[in-house]
Amino acid sequence: MKYMRGIVISLLFVLGFSLVFVFFTQKEDDKTILIRIGHDQPVVNERHIALTHFKELVEERSNGEIRVEIYPQGLLGNEATLTESVSFDDLEMVATSSTNQYGSLISVFELPYLFDSYEEAWATLDGEIGREVADTYLDNNLRILAYFENGFRQITSNRPIYSPEDLKGLKIRTPEFPMSIQVFNALGANPTPMGFGELYTALQQGTVDAQENPVANAYTNKFQEVQDYLIMTNHQYMPVHLIISDEFFQSLSKEYQEIIQKSAQESAEFHRQLLREREQQMIDELVADGMKVIEVDTEPFKEKVGPVYEWFARIHGQEIIDRILKAAKS
Repeated sequence: MKYMRGIVISLLFVLGFSLVFVFFTQKEDDKTILIRIGHDQPVVNERHIALTHFKELVEERSNGEIRVEIYPQGLLGNEATLTESVSFDDLEMVATSSTNQYGSLISVFELPYLFDSYEEAWATLDGEIGREVADTYLDNNLRILAYFENGFRQITSNRPIYSPEDLKGLKIRTPEFPMSIQVFNALGANPTPMGFGELYTALQQGTVDAQENPVANAYTNKFQEVQDYLIMTNHQYMPVHLIISDEFFQSLSKEYQEIIQKSAQESAEFHRQLLREREQQMIDELVADGMKVIEVDTEPFKEKVGPVYEWFARIHGQEIIDRILKAAKS
């Protein structure tokens, strides 16, 4: 009897949760509009903090007529699933770097050593080229509102790395992006693509020996517990795309569209500044936890990545690369 009662209670709980979920995916009333945002980082990550800033701006500027809910740490699925849900208009927004399945042109910003500084990257992303590339996703119902920060990517490893030769044969996890795989093939490593949610366990179990991510991702996901070295290679700059379903966006009034667009750009700038202010503190804390930081000469790494540019130019042409290089240096 107790067993049956437990089953009934469990079923009622699941049913109740389902009804709550369905309820909150709709408008709360005739005036309130709900925006759900999914991402794959923990709540302590600066990405979540910046999205909370976006939520506050939108709710305040709309006088509470728009309500924003944030689902962190892959609660609604991994990055690819979240992006697909937005494309299908099943989810309103996502903050992600996983958009390659809808076109690889946007990975031009991730070419290795394309930018020498954050300021160069931001000027390009916020300018004509950034908007032009973003608009190619509208055909898939994906409107990129703003480029949030992911930052320059670094390597963490269980063995020291001082030069590209030290990467030879290293089994390193990369995102499931063709660009990332091309970069580490060119550098002589053994790239092993896998989802971010699997990464900590893979490092812990020795499935991979190393990984590469911006400092903030390594810090907030506690990779210092399973990695010994932080190698400052700065090998790629990578933005995070704050995306909204274009079908949903077009259903809103011009006033609401402007609130969302303005709040997205301001939150992107907030995110960038927040990460810049915190990055050295995060590195210091990683060191305090026992991680060793290696500052490498990046020139030998730059000399190895020419084939990545050739590969990208064969697909998308050289012109877009030249335009970015010219804009970044102007």
